[in-house]
Parts: sequence; structure tokens; C-alpha cells
Amino acid sequence: MNHVFIGLGSNVGDRLHYLRQAVEALTKLEGTIVKKTSSVYATEPVGVKEQAEFLNAVVEIETALEMKRLYTSLKEIERALGRTQRQRWGPREIDLDILYYNDVVLNEPELKIPHPEISNRRFVLTPLAEIAPEFIDPIQNLTILDMLQGLDDQSVVYRTTFQIGKEVE
Repeated sequence: MNHVFIGLGSNVGDRLHYLRQAVEALTKLEGTIVKKTSSVYATEPVGVKEQAEFLNAVVEIETALEMKRLYTSLKEIERALGRTQRQRWGPREIDLDILYYNDVVLNEPELKIPHPEISNRRFVLTPLAEIAPEFIDPIQNLTILDMLQGLDDQSVVYRTTFQIGKEVE
């Protein structure tokens, strides 16, 4: 089984519904178990500032899917949930990103693992540190908690009372 962290984000429509539907879809992927879900965090947008606040979370899964098949599956889930292509860093119904896939380092045009912006994004590191503070980034060779504590990003990220799943032991 492969150990994977997936980042989720939404800032269009019923944001919480999109996050919950995405987690539900992950549970239906062949050979995949959702192990943990972070709290839901409200975050200010990055890049294009004139848009609605995001809801973000991170999910930890174990999957038998190889990484490119998983990537394709995530894009299929986005389309099935109604994601429409807009401008880069613009509004989105749902966004699903592979943050880590085991300790793989991959740098291809369509797929980069670890996700190249992890170390710069409080909205990713905060929920990731909640569920996997001691996970070691294979490029930085730092724990997620160390990366979060050393982050320069001063954007506003706060935990909401919303939940999208429960931990599975």
C-alpha cells in the first residue's frame, strides 16, 4: 500500500459539501482507505486575491493505486463534482492535489511530487501538521511541523468547526 497525503480546497458554492463529496469519492477508489482527515480551515486566497475565502483540508490515505493512476482519479473526481476550468489560482468548486506519495520525488510537467508549493503554503502545512506533524518531507528533510514553524507566509488560516470525515484506525 502507498501512503499518500491529499490537499483539498474549495471556494465556490457550498464549499463544505464539495470537500465532503471529495472525501466520499476517495473512499470509493479501488484499493483505497481514508486513514485520517484534518479539520477544515478557512483561508484567504493565494494569487488572485479578489475571490471568496477557501475551505481547505488534508486527507491521509493508503492506496494500491500507482501515483499516475491516482492523479488521473483525482482529476476525474474534480470533474464529476463539477469543477470548471478558470484562471490559474482562481475560484474552484474543488481542488485535489497529491501532496506526498510515499517518499517519492517526481518532477514531470503534469505531475510534481511532493507538491512544489507545500513549503510556501500555510493553508497546506497547517492541516497537514494537524494529522502528520512528524512526517518528513523528502526534499527539505524536515518534519511538517518544522516546515510550518519556519514558514514566512503570514496569510490568515483558522480552524473552523466543520468536519469532513473521521479518523479510521
